[in-house]
Amino acid sequence: MSREYDLVILGGGTGGYVAAIRASQLGLSTAIVEKEKLGGTCLHKGCIPSKALLRSAEVYQQSKNASDFGIEVAAVRVNFNAVQKRKNNIVEQLHNGVKGLIKKGKIDVYYGTGRILGPSIFSPMAGTISVEKEGEENEMLIPKNIIIATGSTPRNLEGLIPDGKKVLNSDHALEMSELPKSMLIIGGGVIGIEWASMLTDFGVKVTIIETSKQILPSEDSDIANEMAKMLKKRGIEIYTNAFLQTDKLNLSDKNIKATILIDDEEKRIEAEKMLVSVGRKGNISDIGLDNTEIELESSFIKVNEAYQTKEKHIYAIGDCIGGLQLAHVASHEGIAAVEHIVNGTIKNIRYENIARCIYSNPEAASIGITEEKAKNLGMNIKVGRFPFKAIGKALVYGDMEGFVKIIADQDTNDLLGVHMIGPHVTDLISEASLAMLLDATPWEIGETIHPHPTLSEVIGEAALSVDGRAIHY
Repeated sequence: MSREYDLVILGGGTGGYVAAIRASQLGLSTAIVEKEKLGGTCLHKGCIPSKALLRSAEVYQQSKNASDFGIEVAAVRVNFNAVQKRKNNIVEQLHNGVKGLIKKGKIDVYYGTGRILGPSIFSPMAGTISVEKEGEENEMLIPKNIIIATGSTPRNLEGLIPDGKKVLNSDHALEMSELPKSMLIIGGGVIGIEWASMLTDFGVKVTIIETSKQILPSEDSDIANEMAKMLKKRGIEIYTNAFLQTDKLNLSDKNIKATILIDDEEKRIEAEKMLVSVGRKGNISDIGLDNTEIELESSFIKVNEAYQTKEKHIYAIGDCIGGLQLAHVASHEGIAAVEHIVNGTIKNIRYENIARCIYSNPEAASIGITEEKAKNLGMNIKVGRFPFKAIGKALVYGDMEGFVKIIADQDTNDLLGVHMIGPHVTDLISEASLAMLLDATPWEIGETIHPHPTLSEVIGEAALSVDGRAIHY
């Protein structure tokens, strides 16, 4: 059996289903081929479930420290089964919501493995999609256009394959039935830091190993250093410029015994479990790319500014093309690809103006370039900085550590970067996103009247401090 469509999307994750909805809005007959569940990694194995666990860990810590606010709470304990149940309920509610949106858009969904076939009796070009499901006859979809939105999976360390028991990746960690007493985290990037923060709040002893000179290697050094300081204050051990010796890893005992190399010296670390968090790789195997002219670059699909592959009727978006592997990026890439299919317009996404968020305790968020990058580019810059401890609402919350840092061009006054660490900064960063979109200057942000008392005042004060005009510090 075969069916024709204007557009078939391989992958029903955030990028895929958003692209499908936009295609439906623009009048394209659209289908999604999804191997597992609509919503993809973000909804089922990433953004949403991990943030649900982070929120439970945060509430646990708030309950333990309720006496700081004059509230007396009896014995507080973690019921991890209930924590996981809450997480699963949130995921299922959102999953049902996505299914409802797809139904509303009259978008067909085929569950199975989608594979791109070469030229055939169905199509003179590569692009017929074979939907394969074990025990069932293959279905053939004949699209005019294809969007590959197959996402990514956790990357493994060479010589170390997670078994899901002692050695975990982030997928495994989300399904833990009980908390370990200790966890060794390999990788101090965003995912590693979020897990370290969460597990520490739940009472787990955590050690982080990072090969770079700082945790959060892509972030401004002031933010990374402040994060390290605050995590260490909570009892997390952090080793940078450190390398796990996989050939000396002992997994046979009750606890994992690991050897790391720091400045040519070996150090031994013991933990009940290990979480490998060393990035993600694109899901590009076994989807029929070898039947096409599509080119790869560093194990990701190569695309042009319109998200077209070398086969111009086949587009690719999201994690499988590399770049910023973020759900909100994939969504906008999907919309851009669909609008190019329909009317040929190229929507230039300015990746440096996309906010990046870390949902740890403390939170961190950033947009634009770091101070180090600006200096490396030879730019003449000016920097403003303002601490949360001088913001009344932060004291009311009992969460006054951290700061906002703003980088501007000394010659043009252009806003170059905004970097935050502290309470609710993953929400506050949206003001900086709008400022970047509108090419606002620090002066314009500083002249914006921020309501008092709010955490947002820290942005206005940081903007004023760029030119030495901060009022409250």
